Amino acid sequence: MRRLFVPLVLFSLAVLPLRAAEPAVKVTTDLPFLAADRTEKLDLYLPAPPAAGKLSPALVWIHGGGWAGGTKNEARAKNICGILAKAGYVAVSVDYRLGAGAWPTNLFDCKNAVRFLRANAAKYQIDPNRIAVAGGSAGGHLALMVALTAGKPGLEPTGEHTPYSGVSSAVRGVINMYGVTNLQTRRSVDAKGQPTETPRLRDSSLKYFGADSDAAEVLTLASPVTHVAKDSPPMLTLHGRADTTVDYLQAEELERVARERGAAHTLVLLEGVGHTFDFEKWKKKPLPGDMPATALAFLSKHLK
Repeated sequence: MRRLFVPLVLFSLAVLPLRAAEPAVKVTTDLPFLAADRTEKLDLYLPAPPAAGKLSPALVWIHGGGWAGGTKNEARAKNICGILAKAGYVAVSVDYRLGAGAWPTNLFDCKNAVRFLRANAAKYQIDPNRIAVAGGSAGGHLALMVALTAGKPGLEPTGEHTPYSGVSSAVRGVINMYGVTNLQTRRSVDAKGQPTETPRLRDSSLKYFGADSDAAEVLTLASPVTHVAKDSPPMLTLHGRADTTVDYLQAEELERVARERGAAHTLVLLEGVGHTFDFEKWKKKPLPGDMPATALAFLSKHLK
């Protein structure tokens, strides 16, 4: 278990050699990946073709928006999927069911994105055994749920909920960026991002999961910490200590649970950084540390 604290030091983007002579990335938007009656689509980021006899690793990116909003073509998705594609990954950014009563269809949609990649592995020159998932905020929560609940009854799309019957939703790793890890312990924070003793769960959040109280069983079922196990896919969490939307204690709770259960988890806490950062910037300011290198090292290690 690694726990890293990154001080607020502004690094020059010149340290990222990734930018100079990179191959072009091909982006195809609005590809269907769900049942025919669904309007949600995905955007596909293709890297330069791999060398003969080689296959590319792949990753599903899940946008945030509090389970009620957001879109696959957000600036954050373009930054992250673009960086990954330039590094040789096939990346997809997906839309999913939003709003009241979206659970568990939103989870099924994200798992169907993994299945889409696996079902189209030959077409896009993907190694079906080297797929990961990542997401930010609500997308971080869903990414963790995708990774931690593979094959679990009631949490896998079946029948009319999937066009990919018999295709696995399993992934080899997950990057959680400032996502909720326990719906029932989330706290409100002050203006500087410091957690308070006041619970954050609200009626508006409860309705997304079909819950009638903050003690509802579905909130336990829909919390990633519930499903952490020794054999869970490796996890990387990136979270700002000045986050005023999702308290950083959510990240620390995931680390504690992972440590107790023997799961592989790396926590990176960014000093002075708030919510909704991408791999390079928060509020148009460079992040402390080298997050592209951190993310790519994690993926390289676990998608060998």
